[in-house]
Amino acid sequence: MTKVRLTKIFEFEAAHALHDYDGLCRNIHGHSYKLYVTIIGQTINDPKSPKYGMVMDFGDLKQLIKPNIVDEYDHSILLSSKENLEYIKSENQLFKRIHILEFQPTAENMVLHFAKIIKSLLPAGVELHSIKLYETATSFAEWYAEDQ
Repeated sequence: MTKVRLTKIFEFEAAHALHDYDGLCRNIHGHSYKLYVTIIGQTINDPKSPKYGMVMDFGDLKQLIKPNIVDEYDHSILLSSKENLEYIKSENQLFKRIHILEFQPTAENMVLHFAKIIKSLLPAGVELHSIKLYETATSFAEWYAEDQ
């Protein structure tokens, strides 16, 4: 059987700062992220199945990605664990939705992180094909399973 790819697009807002970066991105700033998740698999070939003809229901894919990535990172601040975190760890109300990451929060590292999360969530027979993460309207990072 042939395989089919499905893509679902997600959007979230987040801020980040790049530790020790030599430009403006060392300062906390925000982005309107667009995440394209593409899966690949064979269509369900059982005419009695309610999912007949589908690789995966788009709604089911949404139920995997939204709580684990979109809801988790939306309206939060992403910082490297290398930052001086004393001020942030205080009871400051500005920093209630913060993620301290073991990596520099670049678009490149975020797609690697998201790929790991998504691969662990997909059902048997469905594979992650690619991820595209737009940081701005004209700048994005991509991850492809075939490159790994």
